[in-house]
Amino acid sequence: MGRTNPTYRDALRAIEERWTEFRRALRRRDQPRFDRLFEYAREHADASGLFNHQNPLLPALFSIDLEQEARLDDHEQRLEEIEQALEHEELLKSGDETKECEK
Repeated sequence: MGRTNPTYRDALRAIEERWTEFRRALRRRDQPRFDRLFEYAREHADASGLFNHQNPLLPALFSIDLEQEARLDDHEQRLEEIEQALEHEELLKSGDETKECEK
């Protein structure tokens, strides 16, 4: 029987296990954030496995960056929508005030 190479997902699991003590030392409020970072890395495990980098931590970190960039884009879009809604509301209010002054 031949040897099988570990998959990227196996390597990622091993990295997560090596960071267990660090996670345990984090404050409770930060532990779910830590877990989320590994979720982000798992989201891109297929692409990372195809990349087949000799250091599996680098694609994991890049995957985390990609997910955080997507979250930033979402937040920026939501902020823009809120700002537009506020501007629209202000225009409506100023239009109502103009009508009252004309009376």
